[in-house]
Amino acid sequence: MRRTPVLRAAVGGRPVSLKLEHLQVAGVFKIRGAVNSLLVAGEGAARPEGVVTASGGNHGVGVATAARWLGIPATVFVPGTVPEAKARRIAAQGPDIVKTGSVYADAERAAREFAARHGRYYVHAYDDPAVVAGQGTVGLEIVEDIADCDVVAVPVGGGGLLAGVSGAVASADRRSRRVVAVEPAGCPTLHAAAAAGEPVEVGADSVAASALGASRIGDLAFAAYQANPVTLALVSDEQILAARDRLWEEFRLAVEPAAATVFAAWLAGQVPGANPCLVLSGANADWTPA
Repeated sequence: MRRTPVLRAAVGGRPVSLKLEHLQVAGVFKIRGAVNSLLVAGEGAARPEGVVTASGGNHGVGVATAARWLGIPATVFVPGTVPEAKARRIAAQGPDIVKTGSVYADAERAAREFAARHGRYYVHAYDDPAVVAGQGTVGLEIVEDIADCDVVAVPVGGGGLLAGVSGAVASADRRSRRVVAVEPAGCPTLHAAAAAGEPVEVGADSVAASALGASRIGDLAFAAYQANPVTLALVSDEQILAARDRLWEEFRLAVEPAAATVFAAWLAGQVPGANPCLVLSGANADWTPA
C-alpha cells in the first residue's frame, strides 16, 4: 500500500485537510480492503484457488490488483453500465470480467452464484470484516498524520469506508472525533436506513453511482453508524460536479465524482469542525475540466 499524503490548505479562509487517497495504488482506497481480505483468507491455510467479486468498478480494480499481486486467479462481475474507464482498469490487471445486469445488485447476485457453484472465495465490496478493517487504515493514517483533526468526512455507498474509518478514529486514542457520512442525493443508502431503522433497498441514480451505487447500506456500516459518532450529509449531483471542478481549479487535483462528494458537503457547510479532513477516495474516471 501507499501511505497517501495529506494536503493541508485553506479555501475561502477556512482550514481543511485533504487525504489524497486517489493517489493510492489502483487509484482508489479499495485496494486496502481487497488485499486485507485475501491475506486473511489465506491465514493458517493455503491461499484461495480463485477469488470472485462483484463491483460497480472501483472494488473490482482493487480485487483484481490484489489477486494479481498474490497470484490468485480472479473473476470480477460488473453491471453492463460500468464506465469504460473503470472496466479498462479492471481488465488491465488480468482477471476474467463478466458483465451482467444493469446495476451493482445484479452483478452481486450473479457473482455469489458463480462463487458458490465453483467453490471460489467471494470478496464482498463492503460487508466483509476484513475489507472494513483494511479500509480503516485510512483512518489510522489520518489520526497519526493530523493530530488536531476533529472531523473526518468520507463518501458512502455500501459503507465499507465509513465502517472502517469511524471505528479506527474512535479507537485510535481518547480524542473525540466525529465522522461525516456523505451521500449523493440519488444514492441515499444510509439516509434511508437511518429513517427506517434498518438497511433498506434504495435506487442508485447519480453521477457518482459507479462508485457509490450500492442498493442498500451494509450491515457493518449501519452498525458502525449506530455505535460511533456519525453525522449524515447529502449533496446533489450539481454540487458534486461543481466540487470536482473546483478541486481541479484550486489544487489541480483530478478526482472522480464520488471523491468530490466530501468536498461538496464541506463547501455547503455540512462538515463541521475546526480542523476537518476530507477523504478524496478515488480517481478512476475520465473527464475534462470545465
